[in-house]
Order: sequence, then structure tokens, then C-alpha cells
Amino acid sequence: MKYWGFFVLKLLVTAVVGFVLWEAIHVIWPSSRLSYYGVSAPRFGHDLVYTLVLLLYNLVLQGLLWLNIWDQRYRCRICARRLRMPVEEGSRSHMLLFGPPHIEYICTYGHGALDVPEIPVSGRPIWKRNEDMWKELFKPRDRSK
Repeated sequence: MKYWGFFVLKLLVTAVVGFVLWEAIHVIWPSSRLSYYGVSAPRFGHDLVYTLVLLLYNLVLQGLLWLNIWDQRYRCRICARRLRMPVEEGSRSHMLLFGPPHIEYICTYGHGALDVPEIPVSGRPIWKRNEDMWKELFKPRDRSK
């Protein structure tokens, strides 16, 4: 639930930034005084600077949305923290022996791992949930041997 809640929060922040930018654009460029038969003329498509500013505004919002989605892909599905420690596995030259190359990212709190294929056509990222990834590292040693 944290994972999706964090994503929704990021989208809300992006929407607020977009709304503030939209209002700033319309404060800087007030509506035109020209009118045709009592109806004000549209600015978009007729005022070159205003049209270019709206184009840049659109590109900024699309970029922010893309960054939100890209960042969310590399977060833990349980705690929403960034995944760390990328480990490359497989080989392009030995694909038939060792499988397709992929990168595995892990949650440092042991919640799971994300398998991201290096070759995009070979599949999509797979989340592997672990009960306790670090249990083997910290289990007591058997000193009787």
C-alpha cells in the first residue's frame, strides 16, 4: 500500500506544480484585448510566444510524469524505498547457457528483489518478494564441528 500511496502522492505534487505553472503563464500573459464581434480572440495558435510557452509547459509536464513513472519502477513494492545494489547476471554471448542478461536490484531492508532484463524484448521486470533476505547472513554458526 505504501508503494501505490507514494506514487499517488508524487502524481499529486506533479499536478500541483502543473497547476501553479498554468496559473503563472496566465498571469504573465493576460487575455488579449482584441475581440471579434464581442468575443475575445483565442491566443493559442495566434500568439507565437504564448503558443511556444504552452508547448514548453506541455513538455515539462510530460517529463515530470515520465520521471515519476521511471522512479516508481525502481522502488521497493513493500516500503517504497529506492532499490539498491544492482548485480548484473547472465551474458549476451552465452545467452543459451546462462539465460538472457538481466540486472537484479534489491531492497536493503530485505523485502525483495527486482529482476530487470537488459534486453527489453526478453520480458518485463519481475518482483520477487522475500520473507527475510538477510536471515542467512545473520544466523548463528554451528560451533560443534
